[in-house]
Amino acid sequence: MKALFFLRHYNDIDHITPVISKWSESGHESLVVLLGRPKFLKDYRIKFLSTLDRVRVAPIRRLLSPLKFMQWRLQTLLLNRSVKRLFLIGKLIEKLARKYDAQKRTAVWQSTAGRLLEHGFSDGNEGGVVVFDWITSDSPVPIEWVEIIVTMARTMGLGAVSLPHGDSPHASQLIRHHEWVLKPDALYSAARIFDKLVVPNELCATRFRPFLSNEAIAVLGSPRYCDEWLDKLATLSPAPRLKTNQDTRLRIVMFLRKSEFTTFWEEVGEIIGMIATFPGVELVIKPHTRGGWRQPLTGSASLRQLANVRVAEDSEHSISLMNWADIIIDLATSVVFEAVKAKKPVMAADYLHAGRSALAHFMPETELKCRDDVYTMIDRFLTAGYDSYYVEAHRQRFIEEMLHVGGADVLPRYVALLEEQTMRKKPDQANNTNTPE
Repeated sequence: MKALFFLRHYNDIDHITPVISKWSESGHESLVVLLGRPKFLKDYRIKFLSTLDRVRVAPIRRLLSPLKFMQWRLQTLLLNRSVKRLFLIGKLIEKLARKYDAQKRTAVWQSTAGRLLEHGFSDGNEGGVVVFDWITSDSPVPIEWVEIIVTMARTMGLGAVSLPHGDSPHASQLIRHHEWVLKPDALYSAARIFDKLVVPNELCATRFRPFLSNEAIAVLGSPRYCDEWLDKLATLSPAPRLKTNQDTRLRIVMFLRKSEFTTFWEEVGEIIGMIATFPGVELVIKPHTRGGWRQPLTGSASLRQLANVRVAEDSEHSISLMNWADIIIDLATSVVFEAVKAKKPVMAADYLHAGRSALAHFMPETELKCRDDVYTMIDRFLTAGYDSYYVEAHRQRFIEEMLHVGGADVLPRYVALLEEQTMRKKPDQANNTNTPE
């Protein structure tokens, strides 16, 4: 069986790599197409995939002719919302997008889609499946191109699946700027493109249920945070590059969210200043892997003057920072779920943002509700250590309901679902199933 995987950024590489690895281990073939920046070829997970049997990894530019890639790239930029927001050039892009409408774009979408499907399923005889991550209405990859790929795949008898590129770090809904009404978010309606949408847990499924039937959604647990992959990842992840001062007694990492989420930056700055006053503490701030440069802290001159505080470089992987840290302060990110499994203390700083985190929802003992809580917790860690931080019953419930849904053997369930989707019939075969000979 064959699969054509499309990967576009840090998060889906992180969460879909375990599935590709298990797919290869199960004896199946993969073509992994990188839609993002060339730098991802150097990513340790992509390098790992390149070593696996029956796995080919290639940037999209290598699979298309130079002309077709340029046409594809230009059309992608025309529809990119982030580009449209840029001053001056954004107006030009909007004007070009209106002039070069969907009908005119179709020919390039079809030719590039056809070429990639040929690369992925050259013989056309075996079953296969096309796999994207969660595609939403504001994704950098144009929905109209994804729809064309899926439509062409179905005519070839291929399945189409959307896999997780993350988890749900929030237990609440109104978390972004200008979200004022509790109602289903049409952002997630694009999932209707696929035959199956896979989510790690019910908290994620609630986003999509208003737009999909129950049969179209599969809740399979987290491939990224399951035991099997964490054991493998421990042998692959880069070693921490941080140098620790000799007088450091407590190493802290603070993980921030993307700029689109409502964060109370003034208080974040106050907390950083307060933590810096503790002797023996070292704090590293990790901006989000996408959009971190737009956050106020990134360019703060006063922050950079603090001797025991620094902002992590984009090249410093979150997993390496977590391995280095003794404790973690989190503003609602799913990356810290790994630390929870390792019993490393994660403080859910819910009062620093507009949402209710999944960590605080399942494990109330982790929640920071005010500045006093931060001070008290840091002081406690310095004086008494950080054993027995979690209420173990709470932590186990979090693991069972968020990460191991359906049991700890998560990856075999993902492979089984993809195998099931490769069994689709071509439209003409389906129509002629009951036709007498």
